[in-house]
Amino acid sequence: MNAPERSAGSPRPEWYRQLARFQERSWSRAIGQMLTTIVPYFAIAGLMVYSVVNEWPYWSTLAMALPAVLFLIRNFIIFHDCTHGSFMPSDRANRIVGFFTGALAFTAFEPWRRSHLTHHATNGQLDHRGIGDVMTMTFEEYQAASRWKRLQYRLYRHPFVMFFLGSIYTFLILNRFQGLRGTPAERRSVLLTNAAIASIAVLVSVFFGFGTYVAVQLPIIFVAGVFGIWLFYVQHQFDPGYWAHDEDWDSIDAAMKGASHYNLPSVLRWFTGNIGIHHIHHLRPRIPSYALHRAYVATPEAHVEQPLTFWRSLAAVRYNLWSEMQSRFLSFRQAARIMRAQKRSTV
Repeated sequence: MNAPERSAGSPRPEWYRQLARFQERSWSRAIGQMLTTIVPYFAIAGLMVYSVVNEWPYWSTLAMALPAVLFLIRNFIIFHDCTHGSFMPSDRANRIVGFFTGALAFTAFEPWRRSHLTHHATNGQLDHRGIGDVMTMTFEEYQAASRWKRLQYRLYRHPFVMFFLGSIYTFLILNRFQGLRGTPAERRSVLLTNAAIASIAVLVSVFFGFGTYVAVQLPIIFVAGVFGIWLFYVQHQFDPGYWAHDEDWDSIDAAMKGASHYNLPSVLRWFTGNIGIHHIHHLRPRIPSYALHRAYVATPEAHVEQPLTFWRSLAAVRYNLWSEMQSRFLSFRQAARIMRAQKRSTV
């Protein structure tokens, strides 16, 4: 990064304080975002229903699923902003919009909000892993683990399990129950979200058949889930990355070094609500997605020297273990080489 190196607990720099001016929420910007996201999403989904009912080739229905997926991802960014209370000037409006956009994304607002805010509070903290983040073992933990635990972790980290099975499990199964053991607000949020999803399914099924609902909804939510998990994954799994124990952890370093700037093409930046500028989002989570790019441009001190490109980001699937000694991610292959070398040195 261009900002000078910091020690844990250092005073926050002036450029960080100046970022607060971009936290202003706007009714017009928020309503405009909703209109340009939710209306096209329903229009495309409706056309997909029409194509199935009229027995168009199913490949044409699937072709329409891709733009629907992009608008659903943009819908999720609105949902995400609402969990931070950063989308609309009214907290009540944020909760209402968050519930509605969450139902479209098969995700209950209150439990996801709690887990995501925990993620922000503990990002990069080795002593507080496990809530709202991608499970990450250190190399030292992996080395000391049993073969069974290593196998479990390797399966969890396999790209097919992480992204494809993970999409099905997270959005179709886990989100239907997560939060039912939480606060009354979380339980209510899960039950109302499930009721909203069921109501849409029943409504479409009554008029067009359950098979039509599945043929349209399933590919959209599955592919959107794959892309959504990938976006979240690559935002925090990149080289060299950042993890630290409590005594060495610093919130600004955790944002600048532990959250990526995913420099996507302009079209994808629009569909992803600029969430690729993730280090700025972690510096100031109350900045709305529609102000993130302006905040980035206006703050050269928060620019990174090498933003993460799409092609460079593909290497992230190999970043499986955090090495405390090297302060960077290792692949399973690199870990195996180090363990073999250590074993030979002790013989």
